[in-house]
Amino acid sequence: MKILIFPDAATASAETARRILATLAAQPCAVLGLATGGTMKPVYEALRTALGQSPATFTSFNLDEYVGLPSTHPQSYAYYMKTHLFDAVALPGAQAHLPRGDAPDPAAEATRYEATIAAAGGIDLQLLGLGANGHIGFNEPTSSLASRTRIKTLTHKTVTDNARYFGSDEVVPRLAITMGIGTILDSRAILLLATGAGKRDAVARMIEGSISAACPATALQLHANVTVLIDEAAAANLKLRDYYETVHPGGADEIYT
Repeated sequence: MKILIFPDAATASAETARRILATLAAQPCAVLGLATGGTMKPVYEALRTALGQSPATFTSFNLDEYVGLPSTHPQSYAYYMKTHLFDAVALPGAQAHLPRGDAPDPAAEATRYEATIAAAGGIDLQLLGLGANGHIGFNEPTSSLASRTRIKTLTHKTVTDNARYFGSDEVVPRLAITMGIGTILDSRAILLLATGAGKRDAVARMIEGSISAACPATALQLHANVTVLIDEAAAANLKLRDYYETVHPGGADEIYT
């Protein structure tokens, strides 16, 4: 892993967006894996500003979607992506892929989605967030490190955390279709953005802990091209922080000594 530590969340987010844009500049038809959540909003804001309304040529596959929610539901990830990125950059619908949350057969939809990723040639650059319990996508603790796109039951904590986005009279989804850890690891390059003190334990376990299904993000240690972008708060529990900052001072590209 390449560990880049920035003074604040805004700087880490800006650098994440810059790296995505650099990928698109070098490879305009790249296949991007995309994530949702509050951490990603400034990244998508930067992408909207940089890409403007020229028709986008990239293809995207989102990590996950809630089972049972149609794409028009304000808390669906399809709606999130339309709002925060797709409409603003004029990404044709045929190039924007998410699992269909209201599919009549969610298991078959998961299988179809996995096959669609493969048919596109796989993911060139995967963007990830990090759950406080170490989940990536909706791969909760105990997820197989070889898992493929499937239905996953969400933990009580994840459901509780997500409840704030739903109305008091709404049922918070307890199931999601998610790319598997094995699917994520097939990506040619990965960017993981994590900010804030609430992520400090998960960040430390992901980077310095033993590889274990108890912390799904530790599987990223097995990937040859992962860049982790974190702010000071998220880096607080790293034991080898001095070394990471020696190798990558100020979040710069690596140096060799």
